[in-house]
Amino acid sequence: MATHLSALKRARQNEKRRLRNLHYKSTVKSAMKKVAEAVERKDHEAAQKALSRVIPLIQKACSKGVFHRNTSSRKISRLTLKVNALSAEPRAQGA
Repeated sequence: MATHLSALKRARQNEKRRLRNLHYKSTVKSAMKKVAEAVERKDHEAAQKALSRVIPLIQKACSKGVFHRNTSSRKISRLTLKVNALSAEPRAQGA
């Protein structure tokens, strides 16, 4: 355990940041699951709405330093591809 005052303060700050980062991560994961569920049900409108909610959450987590910018871009890209694939399916079946 830390003994200097500055080290004690740093430990308190690290714990606060850890909990804050955990909150952001779990919120993003929950929102991503909602998009995945909508894609699984093949509900394009619900998936689109869920995607529009999750993108700002991912970007905010990135700006807070929870995610690296490449990680946030990758998450957004993969979710967008899944949602856009839903709208492409009916066109592929009709052709």
